[in-house]
Amino acid sequence: MKQYYLLVFVILFSGRIYAQNTNDILNLLIANKSISQELADSVRAEAAIKQQDADANKKSFLVSAARQIQLSGYTQIRYQAFEEKAKDDGFDIRRARVDLRGNFTSFFSYRVQADLAGSPKIVDAYGEIKLNDYFNITLGQFRIPFSLENLTSMNKFELIDFSQAVDAMTARGKDVIGNQNGRDIGVQLGGALIKKGNAALVEYRLGVFNGSGINVADTANGTKDIAGRLIVNPLEGLSVGVSYYNGLGKAIKPSADYIGRSQARNRLGFELSYTTPRLSIKGEYIQGTDGSTEKEGWYGLAGYYIIPKTLQVVGKYDTFDPNTTTDDNITINYVAGVNYNFNTWSRIQAFYTYRDEQGPSVDNNYFSVQYQIGF
Repeated sequence: MKQYYLLVFVILFSGRIYAQNTNDILNLLIANKSISQELADSVRAEAAIKQQDADANKKSFLVSAARQIQLSGYTQIRYQAFEEKAKDDGFDIRRARVDLRGNFTSFFSYRVQADLAGSPKIVDAYGEIKLNDYFNITLGQFRIPFSLENLTSMNKFELIDFSQAVDAMTARGKDVIGNQNGRDIGVQLGGALIKKGNAALVEYRLGVFNGSGINVADTANGTKDIAGRLIVNPLEGLSVGVSYYNGLGKAIKPSADYIGRSQARNRLGFELSYTTPRLSIKGEYIQGTDGSTEKEGWYGLAGYYIIPKTLQVVGKYDTFDPNTTTDDNITINYVAGVNYNFNTWSRIQAFYTYRDEQGPSVDNNYFSVQYQIGF
């Protein structure tokens, strides 16, 4: 029996170094009558199972390239059931991301991320110069430093859909400049303002952007937009922040008075987040101006892991006023559902959204289920 376990250890160790030699070693031992064919088959099976378990628990794998790089990605498949008669239930591919990252040195890194769902597009393409903890420079196309929810990676997002104010005022689906995935082209300076040990007590981001969205040059005007974000982390798990955006945008979905012309596009946001391994509490308030239209909205979110790292229940209150000078046009979304994480790379989400609208409204509540798998 000791000989058997010693053999398994040798095979596993040799398999990690030269996996292609595993069978050669076993065949040699069989030829020398050191082990039987049955024992060799048993060792092969056990070694394969252990190697599969080890690979499943890996967080990263090497990729053959000129330099060491990190390749990852995920896809999200959604099903929606609408109560509104004018809409059809069905499946869609929300996202199909391929993410490539790497470091040239400890000071220089890069990232290129593409979304292959719908019309394929580059969502991230930037380089970073990491001078120290206090000064880091980012150049290229990346997320605008505005809003907690906008800056949350979608494969780690607690919900399926964005809050209404975030969707309408952070270069996403209902913004006047169209859906830019919350990103723009520009340059950003960021880092820690105050540190205590290894923890950043105060963080900042300040950037200059085209204001025209992803994959295009500045087509809106001759000026540039300014965005900034300041975050204070007074306690472990607690963050409080403010974001500011000032610029001009070439309107795509505004009133007829501004179609095709540059208009003011300004935003101000406040955020709060408290997270522990099991509890999450988050909220944001955002107000903005598009041309002569003033908008505002806020949300509060609470999530709790009933089963640690596996089963999470989430509830959200989300209100938005698309024009504060007009009465009876506020929409409130009540969202509730669950997230179930099969492991670190696969999960399923299920949420029901009840919509309460002022003024004329339709029965447009809906149920969404989304499956995510990554690599």
